[in-house]
Amino acid sequence: MDRFFVKKEWIDFENNSMTIRGEDVKHISKVLRYKVGDRLEVCDGADNEFICEIVEINKDSILLGIIEKKDMCRESNIEIRLYQGLPKNTKMEIILQKLTESGVSEIILVDTDRTVVSVDEKKSDKKLGRWERIIYESAKQCKRGVIPKLKGIMSFKDALEDMKNNDINISPYENENALGIKEVLISDNILSIIERKLNLQVKPKIGIFIGPEGGFTEEENFLIRENGAKSVKMGPRIFRTETAAIVATAIVQYEFGDLGGV
Repeated sequence: MDRFFVKKEWIDFENNSMTIRGEDVKHISKVLRYKVGDRLEVCDGADNEFICEIVEINKDSILLGIIEKKDMCRESNIEIRLYQGLPKNTKMEIILQKLTESGVSEIILVDTDRTVVSVDEKKSDKKLGRWERIIYESAKQCKRGVIPKLKGIMSFKDALEDMKNNDINISPYENENALGIKEVLISDNILSIIERKLNLQVKPKIGIFIGPEGGFTEEENFLIRENGAKSVKMGPRIFRTETAAIVATAIVQYEFGDLGGV
């Protein structure tokens, strides 16, 4: 069953109905060719799911009747905020898609010393809009309960300030020789932070720093560590930027989140 998102204000619980608006209207009626009486899976973007039946199809909206509210949680018990050094556009699409599938809460795009892509301010809104659409489509495909946020493009300095909002920060670094990512994640300090937050029924916020093609510079790596991030090794091989983002996310999700769960 195809999945779509609606805004909370589009749901009318009093009349047991909701309305789909925007670009999805054309996609449902013209591309997928749904008809009155067909059923859809709908999410309100806050991890609440509904089975709905199409009641009416208009040019700008589709009216749905709520058949059933599903008691199912699709989101992890941790919030992963991934700071991604701005890569080339072809890699950006892969990163956005796969991080959405992996369950990240937020993707923060960071302009670094080795960033080779320049985003014209006049075109930045258009690019961010396109990237947000990629995240949205991926969230529908993998049946996320929440659409990940896209933030940026942020300066490296601002990213260092933003990381203070996280409970834990890690930074995969190919020249790290002392600590592996597993060793860091299962350390008493990290485990105590995770446990304390979960006991308070608050999702721990975990920041992951990933450099662009070529990685962070030595100075950037130093500043990341100076601001409290743990530098970690992810094994003997060097990953491409898009691979590093996916692997690091998957490891954190497996250790503390819902990857591998039932």
